[in-house]
Amino acid sequence: MDIFTIFGDVAFYAVLIVLVLAFLASAIKILREYERGVVFTLGRFSSVKGPGLIIIIPYIQQMVRVDLRVRVLDVPSQDVISQDNVSVRVNAVIYFRVVDPEKATIQVENFMQATSELAQTTLRSVLGKHELDEMLSERDKLNNDIQEIIDTQTDAWGIKVANVEIKHVDINESMIRAIARQAEAERERRAKVINADGEQQAAQKLFEAAQILGQDPGAMQLRYLSTLTTIGSEKNSTIVFPFPMELSQIIAGMKGDKPIS
Repeated sequence: MDIFTIFGDVAFYAVLIVLVLAFLASAIKILREYERGVVFTLGRFSSVKGPGLIIIIPYIQQMVRVDLRVRVLDVPSQDVISQDNVSVRVNAVIYFRVVDPEKATIQVENFMQATSELAQTTLRSVLGKHELDEMLSERDKLNNDIQEIIDTQTDAWGIKVANVEIKHVDINESMIRAIARQAEAERERRAKVINADGEQQAAQKLFEAAQILGQDPGAMQLRYLSTLTTIGSEKNSTIVFPFPMELSQIIAGMKGDKPIS
């Protein structure tokens, strides 16, 4: 056996080993816990595999990796005209994940872009049906409405929308001043209503007290003296007032004397 034959055999086995290693490298796939592999055999869907070690037939089968973790999608700011004709800019964030790797691979070309476009149109559509006050005060309800609509549409793509949050509602400076004036007017209205309610309750109590005192003339006179005593204790002055005849009759009746004339 000459040296050329030996080198030829070594080269043959070396090439064979390289081919075997290349075959194994392309046939063996390792998927992480949060990954799944959508396998196609000769272009047709075959199965969903993973996680862990999987083996595919090179050139006969192809695999598409799909991440099952929750993804965060920032919806760009959208120009929205509210139901009361106020122009605002609104942006939001969406949390979603793939629950069906087969649908997410076959039913839609790029589920990230498709979900983003759907979120933008839904955001404009839903918020355009509400007034500005509702956008500012009922944000939780609007979040739920948007989430339900997007989740229903993306169900055919194997996507589950977990949550939608409206981040900012930006309005122009003139509208901010108008809202501030409206809030101030509302506070003044509430203050006037509270003051009027207090006056009404006080008048009702005074009316009830007058009815009670009117049932007995002596009670009215005693209340009269009590009021004068209170005034005299607060002011360092001399008070001159006419002596009521009814009070003299009450005192005379208590002593058994004739009333003062």
